[in-house]
Amino acid sequence: MGEVLNSPEFIKTSLAAAISLGLEPGRFKDNVRLTGLNLLLTYDSGCIGKCSYCGISISNSKYEGKKAVKKTFIRVKWPVYRLSDVLAALKSRENQFERICLSMITHRNAVKDTVFITQKIKEASKLPISILITPTLINSPLVLEEFRKAGAEMVGIAIDASTEEIFEKHRGRGVGGPHKWEKYWEVLKWAVEVFGKFKAGIHLIVGLGETEREAVQIIYNAHVLGAKTHLFSFYPETNTGLENLNLPELLVYRKIQIARFLINEKNYDISQISFDTEGKIISFNYNLKEVLDDCYAFMTSGCPCSTDGKTNISACNRPFANERPSEFIRNYPYIPMDEDRKIIEKQIESLIN
Repeated sequence: MGEVLNSPEFIKTSLAAAISLGLEPGRFKDNVRLTGLNLLLTYDSGCIGKCSYCGISISNSKYEGKKAVKKTFIRVKWPVYRLSDVLAALKSRENQFERICLSMITHRNAVKDTVFITQKIKEASKLPISILITPTLINSPLVLEEFRKAGAEMVGIAIDASTEEIFEKHRGRGVGGPHKWEKYWEVLKWAVEVFGKFKAGIHLIVGLGETEREAVQIIYNAHVLGAKTHLFSFYPETNTGLENLNLPELLVYRKIQIARFLINEKNYDISQISFDTEGKIISFNYNLKEVLDDCYAFMTSGCPCSTDGKTNISACNRPFANERPSEFIRNYPYIPMDEDRKIIEKQIESLIN
């Protein structure tokens, strides 16, 4: 029998992180570098979540006996390494990164292993640490206090769906999954209380069947609670229930990016955005030329480079997690250049007054 590759001794990294650490061969497209070191808990028995779009879900995994076959997650492979090897590789390359993010999965050992790994990261690195937490496993704000004391400075919660109905369909009762909409919002409130305002964030996937109004509403609701939104464009994972679902239209995604930016970074009120009867955005009542000046709105959104949160640039830039390098870039992993800005302006020209 082979070695059991379970956390906390072992950890997954994104392929981009493995390349950046020198653990895998490869190179990035010009002007691109990974600034957020992504780590993911791993267990042979897999994640007991059954989310219809997720590549590491038990319900979407092929098994050999009880061992899950390796699959992609947010479009790329996630190789497994010893945690000690990852931290050793980080020592000489720490200045390449802005932040480390440790992601939980739904497994009975995930809470204690997350605390242990966070402590090890804190001992080995001066980089700020974020944790993408699993609310289903968290029964008290005291668990969040443990994460904070272990060294985490921010947390994220992957709510993903814009409405309770979509959440239940793809993450809860609709797929026989363990996750509950109310629980996710309860833990988000705890996270804001424990870590502070805008030290917690939500992940939101555009393209799961929501209207534009519904996507904007959840961004606004989270903002009012004190949590920013980290935006993803749906991308179909192979061998999942949604592998044949199309990506959201590019203009639709650009609209939600603009709305997120105005609400999170400009404290814009949702009442200032105009929608039609189908819930489509028809006007932002805002000079979008100003948004195009720096194009921060179209960059990857996530935990910031700085620990005080006072930057529009995300440390977790996830290069090409939402598209192939040959396609139109949805989340720019770098500050868009003049040529990029011209492309974006053309894409949203129907919105510009």
